[in-house]
Amino acid sequence: MNINKIAPDFSATGQIRPDQMKAVVDAGYKSIVCARPDQEEAGQPAFAEVAKAAEAAGLKIVHIPVSGPLGEGQIIRFHDAWKDLPKPMLGYCRSGARAGSLYATLSK
Repeated sequence: MNINKIAPDFSATGQIRPDQMKAVVDAGYKSIVCARPDQEEAGQPAFAEVAKAAEAAGLKIVHIPVSGPLGEGQIIRFHDAWKDLPKPMLGYCRSGARAGSLYATLSK
């Protein structure tokens, strides 16, 4: 994982795998937001696989898939997740950019 700390309570990274949950917990994260749609590319773990491993590790996780520009529904779901989930939060997608874009909507 190449984690980019965007704010004290939010960081973004590229795709995470189920076997990386211990590292996520050890890094201090309490929740995860996945901004990557399933089946975006071959070999990518499904959200359900990542979620199962995250929950087993004691992490809260939510799936807000983003494909193309952010929509109002995605922004609302992220704001709700931000309000409800424990911090710090780790967002991920293919590169971390879409996860970071979701976080950026908090300042608008």
